[in-house]
Amino acid sequence: MLKRKEDIGLSPYELKFRGRHRSGEIRMTLFEIDFEKVNESTIRSVEELLPYKNSETLIWLNIDGLHDEKLMGELVGTLQIPADILSDVMEPGTRPQMEEFDKGLFVSIKMMELNEGKNRVSVDNLSLVVMDNLLVTFQEEKSDLFNPVRERIRKHSKRFRTLGADYLAFALLDVVIDNYIFILGGLGEKIENLENEMIMDPGRETLKIINLLKRELSNLGRYIRPAREMIIGLVKSESDYIAPVNGKHYKELQDNINQAVELLDYYRELLYDELNIYHSSMSTKLSDIMALLTIFSVIFIPLTFVVGVYGMNFDNIPELHWRHGYFIVWGVMLLIAIGMLWYFKKRKWF
Repeated sequence: MLKRKEDIGLSPYELKFRGRHRSGEIRMTLFEIDFEKVNESTIRSVEELLPYKNSETLIWLNIDGLHDEKLMGELVGTLQIPADILSDVMEPGTRPQMEEFDKGLFVSIKMMELNEGKNRVSVDNLSLVVMDNLLVTFQEEKSDLFNPVRERIRKHSKRFRTLGADYLAFALLDVVIDNYIFILGGLGEKIENLENEMIMDPGRETLKIINLLKRELSNLGRYIRPAREMIIGLVKSESDYIAPVNGKHYKELQDNINQAVELLDYYRELLYDELNIYHSSMSTKLSDIMALLTIFSVIFIPLTFVVGVYGMNFDNIPELHWRHGYFIVWGVMLLIAIGMLWYFKKRKWF
């Protein structure tokens, strides 16, 4: 996202929403995850978080809506999240990143979701703050993308409680990256179907589709490649807030994001191959047309010569007075045309 003029020069500690679109309502939901049960509740104010501040259970606080500057300021004091971290949270256009601070780990990544009805991919920034027994996630728009994780929590609360906030953060990041692969797969299917169409009969509409798919693929690459850099940095960081037992899961995350980038590169190359095939097909069609026109031109050159000779206005042209001269000339012209066509066919020029 491009920087707006009014955002230039702002302090990195200033809690100001820098996005272009604001969601309607701030929504805070809290999961309290214990060994035996899961409590789900809606939080109305930051004050309601005080009882959970030093909880022995695992807490997942999800906040939809980033534009409430007062709320963000209260989170700084209540949850002890640094202001510069929340300032990055309030910047939806921020590049995927990870940063460790005194009491936790901050991770930011682009979250993509396919709206199958509108056939459109929506992009939102997901920020995660991992602390002891606490995970806080931020996003501007409400999304159902993490519903599978919520269901897993309800069914396997003991596993999440045992493995901690860093494992829960992994589960969310894994959904985000799996969704990258899913979206790329749908786009790749269109690209592969287009390849079959191009073999049959490519047209001008085909070029428009290729350019559209190229644009979509480039847009996906803008988010997926920086996400890989962030994940690689996260795995290599050896952060104190990622337990050794969960390290293998984050390496699996790295494998998944590498797969997404490999798919991106594969479909990009396939698209360029299709573009080359299109131009080659168009060149072949043009060559065939030019060859056909050339054959007709070559055939009509001697016929034009014959007609030109007998179209002269001299008085002494003996053939003009032949009784069957007109039919003889037509016969000669037809023999010339048929003979030349036979010769071209023999030489396999068409």
